[in-house]
Amino acid sequence: MNDKSAKSNKLKARLPRGLGDRSPAEIAATRRMLETIRQVYELYGFEPVETPAIEYTDALGKFLPDQDRPNEGVFSFQDDDEQWLSLRYDLTAPLARYVAENFDALPKPYRSYRFGWVFRNEKPGPGRFRQFMQFDADTVGSASPAADAEICMMAADTMEGLGIPRGSYVVKVNNRKVLDGVLESINLGGEANAGRRLTVMRAIDKLDRLGEDGVRLLLGPGRKDESGDFTKGAGLQPDAIDRVLASISPRSGSHEQIVAQLLQTCGDKSSDGLSELGAIGSLLHASGYDDRVRIDPSVVRGLEYYTGPVFEVELLIETKDEKGRPVRFGSVGGGGRYDGLVSRFRGEPVPATGFSIGVSRLQAALTLIGKLDSKPAPGPVVVTVFDQARLADYQRMVATLRAAGLRAELYLGAGKFGPQMKYADKRGAPCVVIQGSDEKAKGEVQIKDLILGAEIAGLSKDRDDYLQKQADAQFAVPEEGLVEAVRKVLGRHRISWE
Repeated sequence: MNDKSAKSNKLKARLPRGLGDRSPAEIAATRRMLETIRQVYELYGFEPVETPAIEYTDALGKFLPDQDRPNEGVFSFQDDDEQWLSLRYDLTAPLARYVAENFDALPKPYRSYRFGWVFRNEKPGPGRFRQFMQFDADTVGSASPAADAEICMMAADTMEGLGIPRGSYVVKVNNRKVLDGVLESINLGGEANAGRRLTVMRAIDKLDRLGEDGVRLLLGPGRKDESGDFTKGAGLQPDAIDRVLASISPRSGSHEQIVAQLLQTCGDKSSDGLSELGAIGSLLHASGYDDRVRIDPSVVRGLEYYTGPVFEVELLIETKDEKGRPVRFGSVGGGGRYDGLVSRFRGEPVPATGFSIGVSRLQAALTLIGKLDSKPAPGPVVVTVFDQARLADYQRMVATLRAAGLRAELYLGAGKFGPQMKYADKRGAPCVVIQGSDEKAKGEVQIKDLILGAEIAGLSKDRDDYLQKQADAQFAVPEEGLVEAVRKVLGRHRISWE
């Protein structure tokens, strides 16, 4: 009875929905990817800054597109002083707080980058997580279209730095003011219609996923998804819907030609936004980015705080997943101008523009197309233990290897030699160090190359090179030659832990 009771009270190990554990291989791949992005951002003169994962809820604001969850998509809790705190849902809102709080001490324009985990209290689904990583870069304090153009250029250079060839991605740019002008022309201007305008923006932001028919429903009465959930639409009349869809239809030609086409379609109320797009297009052309950045009127971005130019990076590569199903990656980053976000704290205009890479999503894409090495980093050299009474000797060997800058660990389990070798294999150790009583008496250590050992295990013993490789796979050296011998094995396999 007691045993049954103990079993029934045992905790079940389980992971919450929308969250994931990460393996050493994934973490190593993320590290390499972040380093590449960091190098590009610093090449453009951006400097690092960090903000905490928790902010005052009112500082973050209510700008998320997902309104159907508690706290409007944000994880929040009340502190003991009755102040509400929230986990950050992106890295932009915390930056606005940081800049406002340190405004006088920072150079203007202020150019910074930061990366970290963000959290969304959203309904989990395939490819939709509650925790994911972003890597942002922002320029605060410049209203120049050059700041927006530079963000687009940097996004393109980052994709190529990560190994995505030109033509396999596109940076798309638009301006929220263009659609604002169209909405004003169909009598959706003014503060009273702010909610409906936002519904229209968020409907258009789903164009890639739902197609024109799905967006048409969201612009009209609403749409029921596959699960049966109904999303209320913007309630536009058919002619107004046609006008909106015409303004976001694909365009071709040079930046200048596309701006002219949009002016004809959208009308004079969109002229300010189109003028800004024209200025950005001219700067992109002058810098040789015409083939990497294009004006796309369908880009609006879902976050509420964008006020002008908006950007999106889309991967054009199509591949197949492990089950052979076609995969199209779509957007892996985006951003835009948010001139009102810092101003919430300052009470004065503070222009700002920025870009965010969805690290988790982009990493999955790069891994699937073979542009990111997903192999785990080599494990440490493992020093085995033959005699528990000689732990100090083995620990000294480990200390010697570490002092030489080599990753090493002492086997701390209770197993004999067989389990120790299995452990080293699971750890991905390139080699192990062995010293039994015979080796100790001779003042030697044995070095066993596990990588070469695995290789010769599949060779025929009749091959000419078998005996030579067998000799290289395990050999004795004087104790004082330990470091040199381990380096020889690492060099043989081009292993570096840098």
